[in-house]
Amino acid sequence: MRREIIFDRVRAMLGRGFRRDEIVSLDQAIQAALDGSAGQCPRQVGPAGVAMIKRFEGCAQARPDGRFEAYPDPGTGGVPWTIGWGATGPGIGPGTVWTQAECDARLEADIARHASEVLRALAGATATQGQFDALVSFHYNTGAIGRATLTRLHREGRHDAAAGEFARWNKAGGRVLHGLSRRRAAEAELYRNG
Repeated sequence: MRREIIFDRVRAMLGRGFRRDEIVSLDQAIQAALDGSAGQCPRQVGPAGVAMIKRFEGCAQARPDGRFEAYPDPGTGGVPWTIGWGATGPGIGPGTVWTQAECDARLEADIARHASEVLRALAGATATQGQFDALVSFHYNTGAIGRATLTRLHREGRHDAAAGEFARWNKAGGRVLHGLSRRRAAEAELYRNG
């Protein structure tokens, strides 16, 4: 197919040339229509996404008896208290103890919930598996998929700009944390190339 015909027609309709991000977005839309993937987005986190979440969350604070104990947020030294694979929320605080099975079950439920929230935030935009996995990892850690500029940029098809936004989310308690910087770099890499 000669894509320049489509580009020429749209250019004439707009009465102007294209910005670089518009060229990329239109080209991706044409390709998606040709290969039948238009409007598609993964619905579940793939193995690379699960591995990334596990790697950066870690199932921390193992006790000698093999169970896991809640710990304070490293950025604040307090709330939110965390247990297992980064689980937070009601009922998790000082003295909370879970088994490995409880940690794993909560991880599975949390990943499914975060994936659903990312799908809703993308509002019908397409995403590769790597992009989706990176966005779910980001949301799992920050809870910010609904308000992050990177989400808007992704919906607009401005994927290079969206990938650059990950690095902005490297602070906790008002200070840069090395672990968050590493995680954001890994998420941006998965987003670009996954």
